Amino acid sequence: MILGRVYGSVVSTHKVESLVGSKFMLVQCIENNELVDKFLVAVDGVGAGIGEDVIIVQGSSARIGMRNQNAPVDALIVGILDEKQV
Repeated sequence: MILGRVYGSVVSTHKVESLVGSKFMLVQCIENNELVDKFLVAVDGVGAGIGEDVIIVQGSSARIGMRNQNAPVDALIVGILDEKQV
């Protein structure tokens, strides 16, 4: 799993049918409790908003987390962080 902060949204008016209705977010990765210069585009599975810290899964876990498991998804926001302890 990856931690990140939602940086903004990504708008795509034309996409494959299996992704119609999906919301895409631009997420800046968090490593060692700090924002790093690495960004992901992830499908929002939980209604995350800009500025929120989120949990992301990638690969087959992302595809399995989608309602349509045939959707070509490699990154999925699966949780919004309420608190983290280090």
